[in-house]
Amino acid sequence: MSTRPEIVWRGIEPYQASFDAMRAYTDARGAQSPDQLWIVEHPPVYTLGLGADRAHVLTPHNIDVVPTDRGGEVTFHGPGQVVIYLLMDLRRQRPGARLFAREFVHNIEQAVIDTLAAYNLAGERKQGAPGIYATDGPWQGAKVAALGLKIRGNGCTYHGVSLNVDMDLTPFSWINPCGYAGLATVDMKTLGASAGLAEVQTLLAEKLIARFAGAPDDLANGADAAP
Repeated sequence: MSTRPEIVWRGIEPYQASFDAMRAYTDARGAQSPDQLWIVEHPPVYTLGLGADRAHVLTPHNIDVVPTDRGGEVTFHGPGQVVIYLLMDLRRQRPGARLFAREFVHNIEQAVIDTLAAYNLAGERKQGAPGIYATDGPWQGAKVAALGLKIRGNGCTYHGVSLNVDMDLTPFSWINPCGYAGLATVDMKTLGASAGLAEVQTLLAEKLIARFAGAPDDLANGADAAP
């Protein structure tokens, strides 16, 4: 069964509240529980993935550091950033076949690329480094979107993707973003796009839904594990 995920607007919400709610929803969901995309904006927070090295948090200042159960290293969430959590059952996404983790990540990344393209911005993947990076001009190679997921053994996912729209990027300089010392981060405004946060939230959600409605069949089905 492949159905359109519900969009849930959660507004401005502390990270811990979203994290607790994601796990509770996933714990409680059954065969008929709808897939959902949660759209949220967080007050400033650093989050650590499973196995993250706390040493990558260089100078947190007064920003909370929250351990999580997603994949990946340390990242920053803050005002002016689109955050969409994907609470989905991968077994539903393609009739007759399971949507594997690698394909799931590919579709999320492509939705971000498609969203950037709507504002005449170019983004690209980097092998072995999930997320999307700017391709042009002085910000070439800077990270504009981050990705971190949890995929349980039953195929249910949570956590998701963040896209920098118009934010104070300074807190990224107080960490090694995603575990990479000196990795530059950028937002859409700096890249030349003038867009409101709600507009980008809506567009990215629709691009995600479109990708899952037509997931490509020609991707390699890799190991079923959290990236």
